[in-house]
Amino acid sequence: MDRVTDLASKKAAVIFTKSSCCMCHSIKALFYELGASPAIHEVDQDPDMEWALRRLGCNPAIPAVFIGGKYVGSARDVISLHVDGSLKQKLIEARAIWF
Repeated sequence: MDRVTDLASKKAAVIFTKSSCCMCHSIKALFYELGASPAIHEVDQDPDMEWALRRLGCNPAIPAVFIGGKYVGSARDVISLHVDGSLKQKLIEARAIWF
């Protein structure tokens, strides 16, 4: 769990994903489209990381999105934030994007 929080706090935007997850791909594409360059951590080969995400309250565990070191949610939560306009503001406040 400490490893997850450490990785989540190293960059303004961090996404824990699996290479086989289509929603993970969509969330990464959304961040890139908004101008962010999130740290991407693939958990395919690290089942302990996925369990650590679950223990932190990430449900579903993948994708797990952190902005400014704080867990903001999974794909559904991120898409909701984007639709209501607050995702971009969160990225600006965390200095993941500059406009």
